[in-house]
Amino acid sequence: MPQNYIEEFRGDLKEFHEMTKKFYQKDINVAQYKKFSGGFGSYAQRGGAASMLRLRFAGGEITKEQLLFIAESIEKYNISLVHFSTCQSVQLHNLSEAQVCALIEESFNHGIITRGGGGNYPRNVMCSPLSGVQQGEFFDVLPYAKEAAGYLLGFIHKVKLPRKLKVGFSNSKENITHVTFRDLGFAATERGTFDVYSAGGLGREPKMGVLVASEIDPSKTLYYIKAMIDVFVTYGNYENRAKSRTRFMQDTLGSEGYIKAYQEKLNQAFDSETLDLSLAVPTVKKRGGGQPLRHPRVISQKQEGLYAVCYHPIGGCPKPDFFRRLYQAILPMEEVLLRVSPDESLYLINLTAEEAKAILALTGDGAQTCFETSVSCIGASICQVGARDSQALLKACIDRVRKEQFPDDTLPKIHISGCPSSCSGHPVASLGFRGGVKQTPEGPKPAFAVYEMGCPIEGEEKFASELGIMAESEIPEFLVTLGREITSRKMTYSEFVRDCHEDFLEIAAPFL
Repeated sequence: MPQNYIEEFRGDLKEFHEMTKKFYQKDINVAQYKKFSGGFGSYAQRGGAASMLRLRFAGGEITKEQLLFIAESIEKYNISLVHFSTCQSVQLHNLSEAQVCALIEESFNHGIITRGGGGNYPRNVMCSPLSGVQQGEFFDVLPYAKEAAGYLLGFIHKVKLPRKLKVGFSNSKENITHVTFRDLGFAATERGTFDVYSAGGLGREPKMGVLVASEIDPSKTLYYIKAMIDVFVTYGNYENRAKSRTRFMQDTLGSEGYIKAYQEKLNQAFDSETLDLSLAVPTVKKRGGGQPLRHPRVISQKQEGLYAVCYHPIGGCPKPDFFRRLYQAILPMEEVLLRVSPDESLYLINLTAEEAKAILALTGDGAQTCFETSVSCIGASICQVGARDSQALLKACIDRVRKEQFPDDTLPKIHISGCPSSCSGHPVASLGFRGGVKQTPEGPKPAFAVYEMGCPIEGEEKFASELGIMAESEIPEFLVTLGREITSRKMTYSEFVRDCHEDFLEIAAPFL
């Protein structure tokens, strides 16, 4: 992270300490504190008795040195809950006033900026987690994501945005970062260029992004970010918070009007700014060897003989002592890096076969099937705005499904959001759930709206259809009933919903 930004934002921490003290002394309420603290990547948890701190890492990449800081902080402050977020950050939870104030200072001292981790600011820039090492990728987009992250930090003190701004980069059609329906997304093409999408997003009234430019030279990336900032400031809604995300500019301007407005700001940026990038392509010097390694959690990199290992802690919440054990394991391993994924997984890259075996053994407590890699937001037990405890639902579902011992791919990766904010990405999930309430003769019950047949893949994007409301207590049995039927037909979930969709709806109907 550029040192000048660290020093620039360090001066803001005095005010953070003052406001945090006021909050814990009950001089300001939760809403007042949230409006302020979010800009520092910190929020009070539900109940107002503890805080969380969000450590932002551009593109989700974590170095050994940063991993050591996380491990030491967990031990120093006896941190009981850590969460990999779907925006590729690391969240530290259940912090006291003294702990959150100390940790935010210490994070800065280790080059980790939390500023803008929440609030109406440019958020953590996202990137395909295997960029630079993935076989078949169009090109390595991570260097551009990192440049974008540094550039966007420069707007925190200069520009007042209507709401948060999320920027992402994708290296393939997989589109794990949802760049085609994000505030601003750069989708790599096979020709070494970017297609640029804007004014999309999930949450309430989700919208696909508008294609505002095709086949751009990656060296021009920052001009397109400047145009996005200028459009948002000019046309964003500063009066109605519910309508102040970029996607609502499609409603006020129309798609064609939005493209015209964007192009005008882009031309101005080219006329008034000097933002060209000249980036060296990073190379991996390490070499692998020996017998090829095959394992469901091992990915062969495009660098011959090297591997990435995927670790998905259930619910994106690794055990706190995992970070120290992982640091000790990778300390002697050359060029090994960590990448947090938007699906709450962690990838370790640039491993030899022997190193990958060691990491596999260390991470054996994670997801064992596609279903167990399901994505859940942190949930209402922690989040102020959450309606339902999505983490508790996920645990109940996994515990119940494990008893059935279904073959892998019988059930899909599900996405569970505690509220309409869609932090889990349920609107584009093959099977998703969103927290709510079900009215019954016995009164209102905790429930989740059910979504199906969504798709994030570039060129096949589709928002999921809402089927209805399902009582929270019945969701595990719904999944078991579904899994039994799919198993009896010797099919996978994707085959079943494609070829037997009416049967899927019949299974769901009694639970809705």
